[in-house]
Amino acid sequence: MDDNTDLFIHTVHGAGRLLPSGNRWNSIELDYNLLPTSSHNDDHFTTTSSLYSKSFTFNLTITDKSHFKRFLYIFIALLLTIIFLVLLLSFLPHKHHDSLPSTNLPFTLKQALLFFDAQKSGQINNSLVKFRGDSGLQDGHYRQINASLVGGFYDSGNNVKFSFPTAYTITLLSWTVIEYHEKYEAMNELEHVKDIIKWGTDYLLKLFVPSNSTATPNLIYSQVGSANISSSSENDMSCWQRPEDMKYARPVSVCGASATDLAGEIAAALAAASLVFTDRKSYSLKLIQASESLFNLAKNSGKKQTYTMDVACGGEASNYYNSSGYLDELVWGATWLFFATGDRSYLGYATDSFDSALIEELVPDHGVFYWNNKLAAIAVLMTRLRYLLDPGFPYTTVLTKCSELTNNLMCSYLSAPEKFSMTPAGLILLKPNSSTSLELASTAAFLTKIYSDYLDSIKIEGGACGDDLYSLDDLQNFAESQYLIR
Repeated sequence: MDDNTDLFIHTVHGAGRLLPSGNRWNSIELDYNLLPTSSHNDDHFTTTSSLYSKSFTFNLTITDKSHFKRFLYIFIALLLTIIFLVLLLSFLPHKHHDSLPSTNLPFTLKQALLFFDAQKSGQINNSLVKFRGDSGLQDGHYRQINASLVGGFYDSGNNVKFSFPTAYTITLLSWTVIEYHEKYEAMNELEHVKDIIKWGTDYLLKLFVPSNSTATPNLIYSQVGSANISSSSENDMSCWQRPEDMKYARPVSVCGASATDLAGEIAAALAAASLVFTDRKSYSLKLIQASESLFNLAKNSGKKQTYTMDVACGGEASNYYNSSGYLDELVWGATWLFFATGDRSYLGYATDSFDSALIEELVPDHGVFYWNNKLAAIAVLMTRLRYLLDPGFPYTTVLTKCSELTNNLMCSYLSAPEKFSMTPAGLILLKPNSSTSLELASTAAFLTKIYSDYLDSIKIEGGACGDDLYSLDDLQNFAESQYLIR
């Protein structure tokens, strides 16, 4: 990558000023105060007398005044003690009730990252999760297959390692670090999240074995472990157990060059992660080279298809992470490669293929960002490119279209429940019949937050949904609401 870049200036409608342009990704400084400070009103208690109370008459006679005085002293002391405790408690910080959201974002972030630590497979050294140990040390050795596939992450509660969602996760984690690395650092979690990303990229690098001769095909490993729940033998789906206790054979699923979407997804992950490790030039370059090799393999393959269309490659994975198309992964990979390298041939491919990818998109996936559909996120990335770098002709038409799609996406989120269903507490349900409601709400909140930051960086105060205007506060409030659902 060349550090000597030309300088450009451009303007974006609504910004009201000229903006600098370049050909490198430049992280932006963001407002970190995502969560409001909680406040609690004092509880008020009322007492009511019984409807069936009766009155009695007593004659009280004091026979020993010393006992009476002692009683008064004790009573007054107790009363003063109670008053002191009440005053003390009123000045102490209020304890959060379980039903209220936590505003301790560093603690919340650390717990979220610990999930990935708990899912690690391979040789574990100094794990932050003390109950985890070495596991899957023979992964990759199965029948005639002799590959080194130790590492990676287990999927949810089972012990299968699916390559497709792993690559998507590493891409998304890398994006958060690229945009918010200073915030991670302020919470002392930057090295932690980078360690998680590197654990993923080290594994992803093992999944691609390029051909070294005409007789040796290109190989991509799509899965380690068995997801065949109909099998009578013990496997990762029928027997949920500690990965440290696995004794059964773990099959390996192998793909060729026709696994277009899987190659594009891994290429995107490696390219995005290369921007995270710019302080480690040799490793960053290694990621870029592998990403370019994978992308060119997928782009130039004579046969293009989804990895789940090949039974040997993704037959079992199709029950859990079925892929409906491959063009969005190719555009996704090309976009990240452009940001990582500055090579405009990747941007050209991404913009030339974007409309075709839109045609391939499933109707229920419109406006939904998840492992099977990257188009909403690509539109936001392209909008970032237009606002902050403005590469100009011949990309203007597609970048402008992406900006319009992003604005429409924001309008669809803000207009819920008219556009999308919502729970009574306000959680957006992008796919009501899906079991991944929290995942989809989280990615919607992420895209909304990051788009509002892009607008704020160029001093645009909001957007329009027809005749209705929305502000940056509206975007921020929606993003926050998805994390503060009670």
